[in-house]
Amino acid sequence: MTYVYGFLFVGLLCLIAQIIIDNTTLCFGHITSLYVVVGAILGFFGIYDKIKELASFAASLPITSFGNLLYQAGADGYLKNGILGIFQNMFTTTSAGITAAIVFSFIMTLIFKPKD
Repeated sequence: MTYVYGFLFVGLLCLIAQIIIDNTTLCFGHITSLYVVVGAILGFFGIYDKIKELASFAASLPITSFGNLLYQAGADGYLKNGILGIFQNMFTTTSAGITAAIVFSFIMTLIFKPKD
């Protein structure tokens, strides 16, 4: 049943994104940013943890989990070190993903040439 819930969760995110693309002038970057913010909001209200219980690993795949991780790290930093802890701890859980994105983007620029 976990696979079904995971498929439904990720499929619902894709469906919502496709509806937004078809009916608005928002581009992919806007939708990605929107999903990061939605993930942080769901984390703030504790909803994302319940989604993780149902969808298991599938809830860790979409961009919404990035927003949730940023919120969780900031909240933990705030509890440990106050206001400055938010900024000190913000990227501890997401630094590997951010670093991988930068490194692979650099490698792709070396391999491929842009179209004029």
